[in-house]
Amino acid sequence: MDKDIKTGSLEMTAAMLISGTIGWFVLMSGQPVVDVVFWRCLFGALTLLVICAALGDFRRDILAWRLLGLAVLGGVAIVVNWLLLFGAYSRASISISTMVYNTQPFMLLAIGGLFFKERITAIKFVWLGVAFAGMIAIVEAKPAGEFTGAAYLTGIAMALGAALFYALAAMVAKQLKGTPPHLIALIQVVTGLLMLAPLAGGSGLPAEPRQWALLIAMGVLHTGLMYVLLYGAIQKLPTHLTGALSFIYPVAALAVDRIAFGHQLQPVQIIGSVAILIAAAGMTFGWTWPRPVRHQASKT
Repeated sequence: MDKDIKTGSLEMTAAMLISGTIGWFVLMSGQPVVDVVFWRCLFGALTLLVICAALGDFRRDILAWRLLGLAVLGGVAIVVNWLLLFGAYSRASISISTMVYNTQPFMLLAIGGLFFKERITAIKFVWLGVAFAGMIAIVEAKPAGEFTGAAYLTGIAMALGAALFYALAAMVAKQLKGTPPHLIALIQVVTGLLMLAPLAGGSGLPAEPRQWALLIAMGVLHTGLMYVLLYGAIQKLPTHLTGALSFIYPVAALAVDRIAFGHQLQPVQIIGSVAILIAAAGMTFGWTWPRPVRHQASKT
């Protein structure tokens, strides 16, 4: 195996495993969602500041005013994405929220078609239908345990909203090609700090060292280190392998939810989740159905 492929695969796997554990950190911190995101932005900014300084990213020629504005816009979208996704965890469980959140490719499809005139093929509509059927199965299934009623449906809606804002952030990121990704991430978390500073801290500072440790970990591990691993992997891996390894994230989230909290999906929810993952994979890798071969009569 090529050295870059091997290293990139390890980096991507580590990044996705780290991402898959964030729901546990959010819930175990015991803090309001706004405070969790605020502290993640703060500790993430400090970590990324060190990384950007070490990589020499603070140069005047790197980021023009237009690109700075786009990075800030992307930061607003990514922070709203975090707020909605973290809020969904306690309402619909980590597992269900993560599976619904994986409708991101279809949000990108819709945005690309509506605003960038990107062509939407028939097969993409088919995968969209499969994902929609999977989401309906999840919503219609009887929620387990404490995830019931209006709160459950609110959690589903928040996870969908998180997917939409992630797609918006991804579309903005497409306009920032050539800009160091760690610098973009730093601008995003600083934007989050400015957004949330007036709102955070209403319930006071975390009281226990364990809570501080969890919040610091979300900034250092799930933001700083994860960005380094993720973008390092993207630079080394072909697109199809990056896409394939990204599906480690929802699997890891399912495992964390099952092991840490004992949440088990209902059979219909499992079917719906599998449908969403298959549809997302089909979109990512451009899967199509083989066309029937037409045999022409031989000429005599």
